[in-house]
Amino acid sequence: MNGSSRLRICLAASGGGHLRQLLDLKPFWEQHDAHFVTEPTALAESLAKSHRVHLVPHVRASQLRTHAFMKVGGAVAWNAAAAWRAVRAERPQLVISTGAGSVFFAILFAKLRGARFVLIESFARVEAPSRFGRMARRLADVVVVQSAKLREAWPEAEVFDPLVMLGPATGTKEDLGLVTVGTLLPFDRLVNAVDSLSPKGSRPARLIAQVGKGGVRPEGMEVHESIGFAELQALLERANLVFCHGGTGSLITALRAGCRVVAMPRRADLGENNDDHQREIVGTLAARGLVEVAEDAGELEAALKGALAKPAQRATTDHSALIARLREFSEQWFGGQPESKSR
Repeated sequence: MNGSSRLRICLAASGGGHLRQLLDLKPFWEQHDAHFVTEPTALAESLAKSHRVHLVPHVRASQLRTHAFMKVGGAVAWNAAAAWRAVRAERPQLVISTGAGSVFFAILFAKLRGARFVLIESFARVEAPSRFGRMARRLADVVVVQSAKLREAWPEAEVFDPLVMLGPATGTKEDLGLVTVGTLLPFDRLVNAVDSLSPKGSRPARLIAQVGKGGVRPEGMEVHESIGFAELQALLERANLVFCHGGTGSLITALRAGCRVVAMPRRADLGENNDDHQREIVGTLAARGLVEVAEDAGELEAALKGALAKPAQRATTDHSALIARLREFSEQWFGGQPESKSR
């Protein structure tokens, strides 16, 4: 692609870890005319200060179990309308998405207008593809997975495992524990479990909790419904310990900051998630000695002691190989093509 050609790129992802995975690909998309389609979250609000961001309502199939059909249908229609407005305004030539369901219509409408589509199955998917991935795969020009095992299900996929071990953390941390449930939904079971830890045991002297909209608010900790991304990063640099759900964004951000991590995955059998992909990802990280896992409140004290008994380990994700491949795709599909003047 010649130096003057800038692609119109749509970066489509739901909030939390899905969106953060797209941010990790910045060395590729910052060279182009990129915009985001995502859900209204604190991260999206922060991102909108420096980038074009189109918001679509949060929708997922599991809402049918807890919401009236007409209410879910209305949210789907609203989502589709918002997605159409975004696609009509931006006219993307290339869509890159890590999921999930809230951005399906944006991808579909962009494809109908002739855009290329790269599906990147979430880093959280280790054993089996996501429901979103199974739907979106039919629209994809290229499928990328981040676990070699997934290639058994999708032989045509390209594999890029980004996890990089950085070794023991260095530096001094405060006796501060951070509880984070992710950007979208409350997770009262985790917050209540941390609150039930005995102050006379290994519980940190100070606890700060991000509990989600409408989440439980225990008196024994400093509670916020949401915490901005920059503020969260600053807290992670100080915190010795993080209690979190099994979302990839929460896990990798904490590990990158050198925190000890105790993870309680959301469980499908308790109606907390569509499936058990959070159990998959925390199990993979635990096998590498990066996190301690507590399936329920009864296991939390032992997991906490296990985390404190060993040095904190740092890990991050390195997407340089995938970024290089995306550049190859863009050259293959759009090389030498001047930017369209129509908007």
